[in-house]
Amino acid sequence: MEREFLAHISEDEERKQFLTEHLEGTAQRAKVFAAAFGYGDWGYAAGKLHDIGKYSDKFQRRIRKSNERVDHATAGGQLCGKLREKLRGGGIALAYAILGHHAGLPDTGGSADTGDAATFCGRMKKQIEDYAAYQEEVSVPELKTPMFMCAEKEKAGYSYSFFIRMLYSCLVDADFLDTEHFMKNGEVERNRGEEIGLLWNKLLRQIQPWLENDAIDTINGRRTEILKECIQKGTMAKGLFRLTVPTGGGKTIASLAFALRHAQERGCGRIIYVVPYTSIIEQNADVFREILGPENVLEHHCNVEYESTDELKPMQLAAENWDKPVIVTTNVQFFESLYGNTSSKCRKLHNIANSVIVLDEAQMLPNGYLIPCVAALNELIDRYHCSVVLCTATQPALQDFFSKTLPWVELCPRMEEQFRFFKRASIQVVKERWTEEDLEQQLKEKFAEGSQILCILNTKAAVQRVYDALAGEGVYHLSTFMTPVHRRRVLETIRQTLKEKKPCLVIATSLIEAGVDLDFQFVYRQLAGIDSLIQAAGRCNREGKRSLEESIVYVFQMKDEKIPGQEQQMDVAKQVIRRYEDVSAPEAIQEYFTRLYRYKGEALDKKKIMGNFSGTHFSFAKTGREFRLIEENTKTILIPSEERAKEIVTQLCYQGATRSLLREAGQYSVNVYENLFRHLYDAGRLTVISEEQKDGIFVLRNPEQNYSEEKGLLVDASLGEGIFM
Repeated sequence: MEREFLAHISEDEERKQFLTEHLEGTAQRAKVFAAAFGYGDWGYAAGKLHDIGKYSDKFQRRIRKSNERVDHATAGGQLCGKLREKLRGGGIALAYAILGHHAGLPDTGGSADTGDAATFCGRMKKQIEDYAAYQEEVSVPELKTPMFMCAEKEKAGYSYSFFIRMLYSCLVDADFLDTEHFMKNGEVERNRGEEIGLLWNKLLRQIQPWLENDAIDTINGRRTEILKECIQKGTMAKGLFRLTVPTGGGKTIASLAFALRHAQERGCGRIIYVVPYTSIIEQNADVFREILGPENVLEHHCNVEYESTDELKPMQLAAENWDKPVIVTTNVQFFESLYGNTSSKCRKLHNIANSVIVLDEAQMLPNGYLIPCVAALNELIDRYHCSVVLCTATQPALQDFFSKTLPWVELCPRMEEQFRFFKRASIQVVKERWTEEDLEQQLKEKFAEGSQILCILNTKAAVQRVYDALAGEGVYHLSTFMTPVHRRRVLETIRQTLKEKKPCLVIATSLIEAGVDLDFQFVYRQLAGIDSLIQAAGRCNREGKRSLEESIVYVFQMKDEKIPGQEQQMDVAKQVIRRYEDVSAPEAIQEYFTRLYRYKGEALDKKKIMGNFSGTHFSFAKTGREFRLIEENTKTILIPSEERAKEIVTQLCYQGATRSLLREAGQYSVNVYENLFRHLYDAGRLTVISEEQKDGIFVLRNPEQNYSEEKGLLVDASLGEGIFM
């Protein structure tokens, strides 16, 4: 009697999926995915061999409801390792992908590792169940596409590891999709959205009236000039592009026009916007949805939750593997996925291949991870048919970090002239250092004149002190000591005050520089990096309704100011200020970043990520743990000062924590550094609930005493010196 080898049994136990069906279905899907970067036969082989361990008698008993534990993922990896010659050098790459398709890509390990080790070397020695029955039904596929050769020997190991991760992505997504198709009996609610060509036509209809404007002596005319250039250059070959557009130049629509035209002309499958802040993401995603249709735009970041309703289920599914034509995501989500090692992180990676990647506010790439971030972008351009657009008003000096063979193409026409035309404010550097009393006096005098003023300081503690000295009607405080819900409410009040042209004074941290569309007559900015100064200047005379002489940004230093972690940025900013009369000019910005990166040197790869992928020794799991753009040195405190926040606390206590509830709780929470958290905890100001969570959920006691409607979380000034946000 012929044996039945099964891969899955449906939940109702009415249907069976034969192992041959699952292997072939996974192989065909992985073949299509890997074909996007020229390795369809490798994807097919990975899919065909990934589950051959299920041919063991022990697994077949388990799937028929025995309680035996069995490792089925190691068999395919070991087989690929043994068949290196037959697989034309692809055995090792296939082995890594197959070994990791459940537990995640492993570290290489060493020759001393035993079969008990979770490393590649250990897994290849592990004693596993006999799976030889696979030979009755499965033939080992032949690889016809040779492995690429890396001309730069020192980069060969990194390129090979990147390829392994992309191949792994093809396999795990194909495996998930084939399993899902069987378990749902083909009734899957996925919706890939419309073709790029249709989206390009939608945008054209939207912008057609604008394209008729040739009056380049007007703001709209200049925006049209930039837009037309982006459309024209969208026909160029794939590669590396910069869109260096001053504030007010319309870079959101211009970059979308370039990306859609380029994708249409060059056969790209999707457009991926990578943005540093969720506030900017939400703005961009809203614009894109309005033009392109909500079904075509996936917004993917920590603050969005697609509940499993019939309407949003396709978006929830698309978030797993980015199978939509337009993705809007964060630096954190994008780069941590590229350096992740788990199936949930890496499943989407193959859908990055053959895409147009737009890095909005490109200067916000984190300095400590700059080298590995740029290396990943370089690899995507070189081997995975991507184009990358660095989009910002303060273009970082990244040319030395990309491949020397990559030409740079600037998309903004007459760039220097555009910056002169769109200049909205005069930046004046205050020569003498101020005390806080000096600053308060300056602000008090301007406010008394009926002006609308923004003052940005480098620490939350300083913001609270200056606010306390000037508090009164029309004076507002903004920092991340306030919950997101609270900040949005205050921002709305500020907008209304500005709209009514009433006297207004806002004391804030740098959070107001990111994605906050406000317009002040005067801005006072404590010395910081040149990019931060220019971002602050973007809040001055934003609408261009006043003259340069009436719109001034004062850059000042404080006496005895100490800003840990920002010394180099401030020192370099001082050097640039001494050399350039206009620090907002493109050449001043380039010199700032060039000097800064030179001073930082090895600190641009502070975790030594690039060293984790050299030769044939790879640290996938280690890198997955260590690559964190936002360091986990903060604690979250839930503030029950509003009715909904109190309800959330009750639900957490009596119903337990769910993903959606914790996400909502974040809107009523404040993040604090470890020293401040310990102070609050030791002082008895916090209580903990949901102990089963990794660190518990901390709730502020007595918010009526410890949280202010004006300033947010109330702390001792000496403990509130958290930088910037």
